[in-house]
Amino acid sequence: MPKGKAKRPVVSDSIAPTEAGENGDRFPIVGLGASAGGLKALEAFFENMPADSGMGFVVITHQHAKHPSMLSELLSRKTRMPVIEVSNATRVEPNHVYTVHPGYKVAMLHGVLQPLEIDSQTPLHLYMPIDYFFRSLARDQKDRAIGIILSGTGSDGSLGLREIKAETGMTLVQEECSAQFRGMPHSAIATELVDYVLPAEQLPKQLLAFAETCAPGKAHEMAKFDTPQESLQQIFVLIRDQSGHDFSQYKRSTIRRRIERRMTIHQIESVERYVSYLQANPAEVEQLSKELLIGVTSFFRDPDAWTALSTFVDKLLGDKPEDYVVRAWVPGCSTGEEAYSLAILLRERLDALKRPLGVQIFATDLDVAAIDLARVGTFPFGISNDVSPTRLAQFFTRDDDTYQVKKVIREMVIFAPQDVIADPPFTKLDLLSCRNLLIYFDASLQKRVVPIFHYALKPHGLLFLGSSESIGMHTDLFTPVDKKWKIYQRNSSVRHVIADFPPAVSNTRIDTALPNMAEGPSATHGGMKWTVDRMLLKDLVPPTVLVQRRGDVVHVHGDTGLFLQPPQGSPAAANIFNMARHGLELVLSSCIRQAAAADNEIVQRGVHVGTNGGTVSVDIHVLKLKEPESLRGLFRIAFEAVHQVSETKDPTSWVETELPNDQMSELEQELRHSRESHQGAVEELETSNEELQSTNEELQSTNEELQSANEELQTSKEEMQSLNEELQTVNNQLQERVEELSHTNNDMKNLLNAPDIAMVFLDSDLHIKRYTQQAKKVIRLIATDVGRPVSDLVSMLHYDRLVEDARDVLRTLVSKEIEVRGEDGASYLMRILPYRTTDNVISGLVLTFVDVTKIKTLQQEQEQLREALHNSLTSVVVQDRDLQITWVSGPVFGKRRSELLGKTDTAMLHSPQAEAVTAVKQAVLANGKPERLQFEVTTKGKPKRYDLYVEPKKNSESKTVGIRSYIVDVTSFSD
Repeated sequence: MPKGKAKRPVVSDSIAPTEAGENGDRFPIVGLGASAGGLKALEAFFENMPADSGMGFVVITHQHAKHPSMLSELLSRKTRMPVIEVSNATRVEPNHVYTVHPGYKVAMLHGVLQPLEIDSQTPLHLYMPIDYFFRSLARDQKDRAIGIILSGTGSDGSLGLREIKAETGMTLVQEECSAQFRGMPHSAIATELVDYVLPAEQLPKQLLAFAETCAPGKAHEMAKFDTPQESLQQIFVLIRDQSGHDFSQYKRSTIRRRIERRMTIHQIESVERYVSYLQANPAEVEQLSKELLIGVTSFFRDPDAWTALSTFVDKLLGDKPEDYVVRAWVPGCSTGEEAYSLAILLRERLDALKRPLGVQIFATDLDVAAIDLARVGTFPFGISNDVSPTRLAQFFTRDDDTYQVKKVIREMVIFAPQDVIADPPFTKLDLLSCRNLLIYFDASLQKRVVPIFHYALKPHGLLFLGSSESIGMHTDLFTPVDKKWKIYQRNSSVRHVIADFPPAVSNTRIDTALPNMAEGPSATHGGMKWTVDRMLLKDLVPPTVLVQRRGDVVHVHGDTGLFLQPPQGSPAAANIFNMARHGLELVLSSCIRQAAAADNEIVQRGVHVGTNGGTVSVDIHVLKLKEPESLRGLFRIAFEAVHQVSETKDPTSWVETELPNDQMSELEQELRHSRESHQGAVEELETSNEELQSTNEELQSTNEELQSANEELQTSKEEMQSLNEELQTVNNQLQERVEELSHTNNDMKNLLNAPDIAMVFLDSDLHIKRYTQQAKKVIRLIATDVGRPVSDLVSMLHYDRLVEDARDVLRTLVSKEIEVRGEDGASYLMRILPYRTTDNVISGLVLTFVDVTKIKTLQQEQEQLREALHNSLTSVVVQDRDLQITWVSGPVFGKRRSELLGKTDTAMLHSPQAEAVTAVKQAVLANGKPERLQFEVTTKGKPKRYDLYVEPKKNSESKTVGIRSYIVDVTSFSD
């Protein structure tokens, strides 16, 4: 261990996993992720962080296992806090800094750092240590987790920040312009889940403000307040008015936790003040709405659950016909990981079963921004922690620091924004995966959504829920097939009525919403009984029954035994016409019918009702209720017993004796009443016949209209069928165009990348539109730089006029060609050209960089060789097989190069010497062997002696194609 490095405490694996906070000592734990260039940022951070902040700090960097690390020693010089390098299980303490020993990645469990050794053969980029720790930190510390991303390349940490934010933790990122390497900060900011973006030296100040609100006293004060219902409703209204989303039926605990978190960030201690802050800051309303929609998601979350699902998917797919299309729905899909995971699983199982079935997966979410990200299908490199290398290779394409879902998977999923509560569901589904949605709904919403899922599935369809979710009380709708991983199969024998969309409001009519009396006591009956009793007691009414229009009994008040008797047979026969005693059936039917057509109370007096052993005279009052609202449409029937009339004797005991006058009078009255009742019934029957006849005529007219409408529908159906055929044709054409475009795009990509020329395409605002792979050698480019200004990028060229020259070309439309030099010493020929469309419109620029390093080097070498030959006593002449001069190193025998090229030896020498030299050269051409000759030439009256050496010039096939002559002036040597 290097000197000066703090001693590592060795903590055994048997540390008791006590829950943080059981003694009230919970404190924030800060994870700092950094990569290339991160040391300066870390030093700036700890130089400005006091030693008594009350927080624990865990530093995660990209370190190679075989390289010793001096990070602990370097950081200990910048802070008075103990800096500990972790290679054993270590409990995090406040006011301590922890680094990870090279060759380890670290997780957190119950406040204890658990280092895990990494295979030395595993490349660093494959295990993404920052994402790995941030996820573990979020799951362990929940709202006390803080994630900070500093300078670094790649996208490590972005996925981890999402999980910290989902657990209502805090997220901070170093400002891009202050970071030495912008890849990690840029990727983190692009998630739109970052609370603060600041330079590294300013991050501690913001952390201290957050820690102050999380101090034990403050935290207790913030935790103990009870969000006023009125304030909560005001917040819901503000969010709904701005975003259109209604969170009023989401779990209060989740809503409160996210609201408290926003209050903590802004250091607002009163909910009422936060409502005022929301009203004054629409951006905060938007941010709160986004945070309420954040969900924890990842590829193949709970891998064992997916393994269990694959078994049931095989059974589901086993008996499907060849042309079958498997339909699935993923509500609450967030950024698409769950939907793509399901698509990959189905693709794998179909390939394994060798079933060429179609697949159509509907993935929906309330968050439109998340849907847009899901459609793109591009994910950070950190998904390699969740997706196996085999799946990455088969279903993803790597592009720099991202993975792109391949076309075969992307085309299986259809993304769309949808509110699962208010919008109609997708139907006829084989599989429904909802693993991170129900936990955010309160009991009433869960009770509503589960029947919707039952309605959406086909018989024997599968419902796949998360480990924290269940079907609740709806055990009759689904049969569990795997209780551990919450996989259910639709129970097709149960029928239910699906709720309307949008959700029914509180004033739903009672005659269609009230349950049947046979269902037994319930909360609904209890609430209705209280309302009814309150109304009846208010008016002090006699025995009363509330019924529906068809006579179904809703509620009974008082002793009605003289007038009604228990129904026969099934309890479902609780109908007042079945329960009415002798003498009441026709009267009740007539009174209800009259009351339904009138606005006033219908009264029928002196009705004789047969009782046990006699009759009783009854006054009947029937009224159609208009209020209260919950009872509107019901009929109130009140019975008033006038007096006991008589006791009936056994008819067989009657004798023809004269009855007393009072009994005769009573019988006559009863007979008269029966005749009146009969006459009324006849009149009512005639009226009913007339009404039925009129109704029959209306039905005939309606039938004719329906028949006409049916013909129109048939015509419309044919038109729709024709339109569908046209749409199908257009769709096929579009599909062909898409394939052509895909092929063209592939051709263009290969065409641009084939030549060793770096190209960057800019729009009219000098924002990057596209670039080739070679451009990364010249300008540090990553996939997320598309759309950014070229002025924001880090160039590896010693050239600071790129923006100015680019604007000049846009203004003048005159191309520029400039030679520039890179940091590595390479030379590039840069051309700035206007980008012209097919309509000859200038819509940007094209930057090309040609590496001319080798050409420059060759030119320099040629120049040096030419200079050396020019200053030497040797002249070189190259000739072809016809002995015509093709190249000469310089003047020969006083003749210039331009006078010699294309000529023969006679152009250099006088005839006697030319003949001798030519004869030697022809001999070399003939036998392919070098020859030597000495001769004299008189130049300007002075004789000079020359030595000629001739050798054959051969091609790659060792065939003589010419000669090469070396002429040396040896006059001085001979003297």
